[in-house]
This record gives sequence, C-alpha cells and structure tokens, in this order.
Amino acid sequence: MFENLTEKLDGIFKKLKSRGRLDEENVKDSLKEIRMALLEADVNFRVVKDFVEDVRAKAVGQEVLESLTPGQQVVKIVHDRLVELMGGAGSQWLKLSSRFPNPVMLVGLQGCGKTTSAAKLARLTMEQGRRTALVSTDVYRPAAIDQLRVLGESLGAGVLQPADTRDPLEIARRAMAEAESQGYDVLILDTAGRLHVDEAMMDELQRIKGEINPSEILLVADAMTGQDAVQVAQKFNEALAIDGVILTKMDGDARGGAALSLRAVTGKPIKFVGVGEKTDALEVFHPERMASRILGMGDILTLVEKAQATIDVKEAQELQKKIRKDAFTLEDFRDQLQKMRKMGSLKDMLGMIPGLGKLKALKDVDPDEKELVRTMAIIDSMTKRERANYQIIDGSRRKRIARGSGTSVQDVNRLLKNYVEMRKMMKKMMGPGGKDALRRGLFRH
Repeated sequence: MFENLTEKLDGIFKKLKSRGRLDEENVKDSLKEIRMALLEADVNFRVVKDFVEDVRAKAVGQEVLESLTPGQQVVKIVHDRLVELMGGAGSQWLKLSSRFPNPVMLVGLQGCGKTTSAAKLARLTMEQGRRTALVSTDVYRPAAIDQLRVLGESLGAGVLQPADTRDPLEIARRAMAEAESQGYDVLILDTAGRLHVDEAMMDELQRIKGEINPSEILLVADAMTGQDAVQVAQKFNEALAIDGVILTKMDGDARGGAALSLRAVTGKPIKFVGVGEKTDALEVFHPERMASRILGMGDILTLVEKAQATIDVKEAQELQKKIRKDAFTLEDFRDQLQKMRKMGSLKDMLGMIPGLGKLKALKDVDPDEKELVRTMAIIDSMTKRERANYQIIDGSRRKRIARGSGTSVQDVNRLLKNYVEMRKMMKKMMGPGGKDALRRGLFRH
C-alpha cells in the first residue's frame, strides 16, 4: 500500500543524509518534498500541515543541526511523528470486561467488508482462548446471514441466529440472551450497512447500541476509498461514539492516506487491519511497526510473529537434523511451502525484512503466488516413494507426474533442478563454518 510513499521518502532522506551539515534552508526544502509526498499519498491536508510543522520545529533545533548525523536524526523525528500520527507506541486490543457476553458491534457502509471482518475477528478472539459467537442483524442484504453462518461454522464459532424474526433489534436482544445462557465470552454483531450514510441506518444502529450496550463499537472502513473512509469515520463517530477502526484491504494498491489520517481526524485508533480475504488475514495494528515499514526499515517483529504462529519448534529442529544428514525430501519441501503460504504474501514478507525494500534488484520483484500452487501440485502428483527419493524419477515418471498435475514435463524438470540446487545450498549452510558465514552475511550491513 505505501510503496510510492516509501520510495519518495527514501529519496528525500538519502539527500538529507548525504549532507555533512544541515541548516534551516536544507530542512525547509526537504519538508516541502515530504509535504508533497504525503499529499500525493492522499493524507488529509490538515494532517499534513500539522505533521510538517511539528517535524520542522524539532528538526531545526540546535541539537539536531549541530549533530554529527543530522540527516539520520531527521529520519528519527519523522518516524516518531508517524508513530504518534497513527496512535502512538503499542497496539490496541478489544476492551473486554468480565461481563458475559462482551458484545462487539461492527458498523460500516455496505461493501466495506463487515461480514468477513466479523469472522476474522472471531478467529482472533478464539485464538485468545475466548468462546466466541456471531450474529447478523443485516436482514436487508441477500444472503448476508447465510454468509456469516458459513464463515462462523468453518471457524468452529457459535452462530446465534433467531429464525422467526426479521427485526434487527429483536435479533440482537435474543442473541445476547442466548449467548449469556450458553456461556459465550464474546458476541460479535455484524450489522447492516448502506451504500452511503443515511438517517435510517444510523437510527437502527443507535437503537441496537442502546439495547445491548456494546463493550466495543468498531467501524469497518475500506482503505481503498482513501479520504472518503476518513469522512465516513467522522460521521459514524459523531452518531455512535465508535471505539476504533478495522481498516480493510490494506493489501491493496491504495495510497495509504486513510491509515495516516484516521486517528488524527477522528481521535479513534486503528485497532486491526485486513490484509487478505481469508479468515486468518486480520492483524492487530501496530503504529510503530507500520511507521518503520513506511520508512523502508522493515517490520521484522511482525515477520517473526507470523513465523512463530506457523512453525512448530520441534518440527523446525527435526528439519534441521534432516538438512544436516542430507535427508531433506520433496515431501519436506512441500510442507515448508505450505507453511510459507500460511504466513501470507511473499511480496509482503520481503517488505518486512529490513533493507530489502530499498534494494534495486528487488524493487520490481513480484513473487508469483501461482508458482507455489503449481509446485505443490507437481509434488502431490508424485508417489510417496518418489517424494522420498527424487533420484528414481525417470522420464516416464516425469510424464505421468506432469499429466497428473496439469503441468508440462519442463515444469517437472525445473522443479527437480531447483530442489537439488536448494538441497546443496542448505547442506552447505548447515555444514562446518556455514552458520558463521551466514551470520556474517546477515549482519555485515
């Protein structure tokens, strides 16, 4: 999402760092460029004005201008100000109390992703060990209730949907009573939306709020709509006093202005961000990590958390032993590819590694996710014996594997060649001196 902004800020900071000394004129010129970069990223113009003024006030201080590394200090000032702009250090979570159940009300316009966000949020709360149920009060959109039911059942969450009423207020009332009687910790309400804010919708939401007294009201906003998302947030906040925002479609190609403007304009934090369509594609929003990614510093903490959630320590140790013994099979290879897919987009993961986003060689790299699917299809078309010993895969076997996977013999040959090369590289890295060589390579810069 922030690729263009990151690229422009990186160019500005490179010029700053190249100067041995800074003066007010240098800083002024750089801030003009930062201002234009933020406006082009669709950040609210008042937010940009305040942001640039705050940075200028700090950047022209004597301590910075007389520093041995003034350019780097300006970068730090911009980073810290970005963190403040998006909500300050630390992440936000649901304000859940000891009451049963804790109702969490999702609101927003039609098409912003409320229903899928409800399921994603249910998954997160369940991973926190809380019994979670879902209910839809959207009686207007065709199949809205069925969509939530299917998603909820796929997660193993409770789905509480009174069948004999079409009154949203009555649905909410009954769901609360049922959730309490069944001992649910959290009840997530997926409410109805409209194509635009209207009085009837707000009146219905206010009545539901008055009936269930929600622990949290979260606005679901589409990041792709830019400043429109900020204006919508203002209107919902005025009517309902929302507690925070779920910003969806953060994996899209929007310019990022909504993420940088929401907190400053509404005073409400972004609590979660949607980064894909699947139910595991909702992340807690960390302002400091997002600021680092915007400035091209990577986000190694999020990458580590994704890896920890996907990779079992014992499995990793077993894999290490196999690599040392040169016993890494095609089945092991397939398992690792599946784990990588669970961690998310390859392009996003590359962006989380500090420094990679600034390498020209990787600037236009767009990893083909379909290639992973094709590779796994080829391996799945092999017999267990073939996956355990690639050397028995002769010409006739390669033809059969290609037919079974819907690929060509050339695709099978390419996979086997890459696999053999990877085995050699992994064994070399795990061999004597390999770890030290790897460590030197990683930390040389």
